[in-house]
Amino acid sequence: MRILLLVLLFLSFAYSLGLVLANNTEVGVNLLFSQAPTMNLGLLLILCLILGIIIGMLLALLMFRVLQNKWEISRLQKLNANLQEQVTQANIVIDRQANAPLVEEAVYGATATNVQDGSVSDVDDGAMLTKQKRDY
Repeated sequence: MRILLLVLLFLSFAYSLGLVLANNTEVGVNLLFSQAPTMNLGLLLILCLILGIIIGMLLALLMFRVLQNKWEISRLQKLNANLQEQVTQANIVIDRQANAPLVEEAVYGATATNVQDGSVSDVDDGAMLTKQKRDY
């Protein structure tokens, strides 16, 4: 891997040197708000190339970060939807268990609920019959 990097570095240096030697005319550079001194056209091309590479790499890193964040948001939204579905299913199960008939109602039928619905009975010195749910 290091050899490959050294070869690429050497090739880019040779290309830069060839570019400077092939374009040896002096040019004035107008930067809209200021004037740069005249410089070699090949050197100007190399500076522009390096500046473009650096800006491109920074933008690529920024875009990768944005895409990575979008992927993470998408993954978390799917997870959130899944968890919401699980909560809904759990609430349905809890409602079914809460509204399930009691053991006394299942055994004695609906008449046991009429007697045990919290009304006071005068039988046995005013004892109160109440409906109690069992915890499973």
